[in-house]
Amino acid sequence: MATGIHNTPDYGRLSNLSWLHFLNDGAANYLPGVLPAVLIGLNLRVGLAGAVMTALLIGQTLQPVTGWVADHIGGRMLILIGVLGTSLGGALIGFAPSPWTLALLLLCMGVANATFHPQAMAGARLLGGSRQGSSMALYLVGGEIGRGLWPLLASLVVVHFGLRNLWLLSLPTLISVPLLWRRLPIQPRRSATANPIHWRSHWAPATLLVAFSSLRALTMFGVTTFLPVLWHQRGHSLTVGASMITVLLVVGIIGNVGGGHLADRIGRRPILFVSGLLSAALLSLFMLSSGLWQWLLLSLLGIALFATLPLTVIIGQDLFPENRSFGSGLALGLSNGFAALMLTGLGWISDVQGPATVLWVLVGVLLLASGLCLGLPEKYPSTSVPG
Repeated sequence: MATGIHNTPDYGRLSNLSWLHFLNDGAANYLPGVLPAVLIGLNLRVGLAGAVMTALLIGQTLQPVTGWVADHIGGRMLILIGVLGTSLGGALIGFAPSPWTLALLLLCMGVANATFHPQAMAGARLLGGSRQGSSMALYLVGGEIGRGLWPLLASLVVVHFGLRNLWLLSLPTLISVPLLWRRLPIQPRRSATANPIHWRSHWAPATLLVAFSSLRALTMFGVTTFLPVLWHQRGHSLTVGASMITVLLVVGIIGNVGGGHLADRIGRRPILFVSGLLSAALLSLFMLSSGLWQWLLLSLLGIALFATLPLTVIIGQDLFPENRSFGSGLALGLSNGFAALMLTGLGWISDVQGPATVLWVLVGVLLLASGLCLGLPEKYPSTSVPG
């Protein structure tokens, strides 16, 4: 394929890439749906839920590194290595005989996940033409559907067939990879004469972007980790807690697509600010409500939270036009890694005060993130070649 950006998005190939994103993020994120069963199976206390999730998520800190590698080698191989590694790792979770074996397996899955994303996000931008926000949202939709559906699917597998049969979830990846290999975008290799990264001019906005994205990611990780634990403590079944994650993430697709669509028209910063305030209000109302209202509020929370995701990826790519895979990894992966480290603190709070307190702490996190986003650039000048 051509290496430049064309005006017309290639929606067919974007859909293929989004499908692989569905498989990768599904395998990488179904653990919360079966986490109560995993904790019971390994005789771990509830407070270690945060540490278990940190082991899975901390590998995403490597995304700037894998993004730098992707920029320099080009191609599409890292996409395939990532999705295969994540899916095969997820297939082995049910066979982990000890907490240390599980931690090592989750770390490897996190590294594979970090390998997939930067090159895939750069490829989505290449295929997106002039509709950068909308095309990035389409790519991200696949991942969000995977993150939303797979916890429920995994919980059903565990309930009906046991933890060891989670390997069934890896079959779609093993079938899809050879079929879609030639349909994947080919990232151009960074030219040896390309402009160097101007660290001094990028440092301040990049730091602010990572801070904002880390707080947003901490909220997402915190809700998806501790909400199922809270519901399990209250006597609900494993599938009920997993279903709440599914509602949050799948309905959140509306925000993902809508946020990218609106940002192409009214700008990024208003979407980031308003979505943060709405998320804080909706999470507060969720904690104060009951019954069907909680499901409705959870749906709206997903929309508000995920409206920001495509925008921060685009901002990261614009901040580092010389290395867009690196910029993607910084905006998403490094932020997720920092959020994973902070998740251990939420685990301590859950141990001492209970998982309900964790969700109230996240309301304050969202308000802080809303303030930070006001300093992010609306547009960032760029003269570099795509890649």
